[in-house]
Amino acid sequence: MNVHLQKAFSGRGDKVVFVEEGKFQKEGVSTQEFEGKKLSSLLWREPWGRILYVGIGGPPFRRDTLRKAAGLGVKSLLKIGARDITLDFSNYPDFLPHVDAAVEGAMLGSYRFEEFKEEKAKRKNNLEELRVVTGEIADSLLQDIEKAVRQAQEIAHAVNYVRAIGNMPANYITPETLSQKAVELAGKRKALSVEVFDKERLEKEGFGGLTSVGKGSANEPRLIVLDYRGEGCNSRPVLVVGKAITFDSGGISIKPGEHMDEMKYDKMGGCAVLGIVDAVSRLGLPLRLVGIIAAAENMPGGHAYRPGDILRTYGGKTVEVLNTDAEGRIVLADALAYGIEKFNPGLVFDLATLTGACIVAIGKQKAGLFSNREDIAEFLWKKSEDYGDPLWPLPLGEEFDEAITSDVAVVKNVGGREGGACTAASFLRKWVGDVPWVHLDIAGPAWITKEYPYLEKGATGFGVRLICRYLMKRLEEKSL
Repeated sequence: MNVHLQKAFSGRGDKVVFVEEGKFQKEGVSTQEFEGKKLSSLLWREPWGRILYVGIGGPPFRRDTLRKAAGLGVKSLLKIGARDITLDFSNYPDFLPHVDAAVEGAMLGSYRFEEFKEEKAKRKNNLEELRVVTGEIADSLLQDIEKAVRQAQEIAHAVNYVRAIGNMPANYITPETLSQKAVELAGKRKALSVEVFDKERLEKEGFGGLTSVGKGSANEPRLIVLDYRGEGCNSRPVLVVGKAITFDSGGISIKPGEHMDEMKYDKMGGCAVLGIVDAVSRLGLPLRLVGIIAAAENMPGGHAYRPGDILRTYGGKTVEVLNTDAEGRIVLADALAYGIEKFNPGLVFDLATLTGACIVAIGKQKAGLFSNREDIAEFLWKKSEDYGDPLWPLPLGEEFDEAITSDVAVVKNVGGREGGACTAASFLRKWVGDVPWVHLDIAGPAWITKEYPYLEKGATGFGVRLICRYLMKRLEEKSL
């Protein structure tokens, strides 16, 4: 599906028209029926097709408002059989800088997970054409919008790719099949290579965290390393590390049965790494990006690791295990240590559905943001909502380091009830050192259990847009 820009409506298909609150006038429609309140809508039929008026509320208008309105409009029209949809900006020339956000929302709103439904229950139509009416504007501005729209398309494609993998259940996505997805992705991109470490290699090379977490499962762990080398890159690589627990039962410290089915989403940090690499390679960004995915299944069994065990992670640091359900930080420790030693990155991100404590602290709609660089954290926090992946900063500090100090090892893998997201981040920092580093605890927004304006229930692909947009901004400023 491609996006077409045009200066006037062609009269084909169906149309989404944005309406500012209090400025809607149409004969036969009262203000009680529709007046443009934020994310309200009105369907109107014309001889050539249908118009869906979508309210955007009153000023100030944000990029995310247009993203949500476009997504809501496309989702609604697709439900009633639309295939060819136009987003009409002709009445709002001031919104043209946000066209890319609207296109992103439309594409994300068009996605549905129907892999296992009966044919008769599947949606009969898909979004085949997406058009954007800009009104009469200068050709130079049109070119700028075309570039921004193309970038939004590629990033949205990558987010939907992540959602498609993330929604698959654990009997379809195991560490091995996830590594096959990475191999397939690398086969499609000229500048991208992949290396997969199997259980034997992991044991031989000292990945004691990843192998221990995966020991209780019949599905063996994998470390997946994706290496993108953009044309013209001459700086130190960016390292992006993701936790991919393809199913998390909690292991010996087993979770309650209620909602355990949702633990197929414990792989979303690793899936986000796939999406980030996909988008960056689609866009052909001039940088080197290394993506590392630590993939395992955390199950109880005769070979499972236990509370009280002491593990030796990659590079030699030891971990006292107090709770086998705090496994994500253990597999990330291996991946971070290896990635930093092997690739000498100039910047490190990690993404993980790491702690329920983060959800308790800040809710489900934002991810927890931790960093050892205030300037990076400040920028990401302030731009995150515009980028579509909202964050909230949380602290690191000596009190959290002390909480995870072990009597018998370098650290213990839990630090008590207080500040659980912060002690988990402090744990990871032990393996990062002084390298500029950002940790995103995406436990809240990685999947949703109710529909959002441009997202259906299930995996969200959180983190792909944020990190891609950040890297693009840094490249634009020539600071990467």
